[in-house]
Amino acid sequence: MSVNFRVRSTCVTHTGLVRAANEDSALVREEAQVWVVADGMGGHANGQWASQTVVSAIRAATLKGEFEPDVNGLIDAIQAANSHIFQAAQETGRSMGSTAVALYLCGDQFACVWAGDSRIYLLRAGQLYLITRDHTQVQEMVDRGILTPEEAVNHPMSHVLSRAVGVQGELQLEATADQALPRDVFLLCSDGLTGVVSEPEIADRLSHFNGDAACGRLLDLVLSRGAPDNVTMIAVACEEATALTFLAPTAS
Repeated sequence: MSVNFRVRSTCVTHTGLVRAANEDSALVREEAQVWVVADGMGGHANGQWASQTVVSAIRAATLKGEFEPDVNGLIDAIQAANSHIFQAAQETGRSMGSTAVALYLCGDQFACVWAGDSRIYLLRAGQLYLITRDHTQVQEMVDRGILTPEEAVNHPMSHVLSRAVGVQGELQLEATADQALPRDVFLLCSDGLTGVVSEPEIADRLSHFNGDAACGRLLDLVLSRGAPDNVTMIAVACEEATALTFLAPTAS
C-alpha cells in the first residue's frame, strides 16, 4: 500500500572561510517533492552560473506527480542544462561545469539522479547509507581494484571528476530508485561537507537532531575545521501523514 508522507526539509549553504564566492546552488521544491544540490566548477562567475543553470532547469521542469514520467522529466532537465552549459563553454572558450544531485519523492517511492561527487545519504533506523556513487577518477580506480578505499581517502586526485554537467556534449547520468519508509531522513550535500566531516559524524547529527538543528551543527563543524570549500546541504525528513477523522457532534 502506497504511503503519502509529510515532508520537512531544511537547506543550508555557506561560502566557507577560504573561497571568495559561493559556486554552490540549491533547489527546494516541496510542493513538487524535488530537492537539488549543484556544485559549480570553473571559477567564481562561471561555476556559479553553471550550478544555477542546473537548478533553473529543474525548477522549470513540469512534474505531475507520476513517478516514472517525473523521473524522466528530471533527467531531461539535467540533460538540457548539460547542453546549455557545454554550448556556453564552447562559445566563450571557458571551462565550466557543475555536479548535480536530485532527490524526488512520489508517494512512498524515491529516486536519486546524479552526476559528479555531490552526494545523497539516507539515514534509516539509525544507519547511514550512501545512495550515490562519486563520479571521480579515484572512485573509478577503487571500482577497478587499482586502489583500496583506504588509499583513496587522501589521494591527490580525489576531487578530479569523471562526470559533470556541461563538461562534455554527452552526459551519462546515474539514477536509482527505491521505497521510502516513515522516519527516513535524506541528506543531499556538496563535497564541502564530506571533505571535512566523516560519515559517522553526519549520522550522529542526523540521528539526534531535527533537520534545522542537524544542518546547523554540521555547518558549525565544517566552519570549525576551516571550511576550505563552499558547503551546501539539504535535509529531507519523511513523516507518515496522520489521517484525522472528524466525528459529527451527536444531538443532545
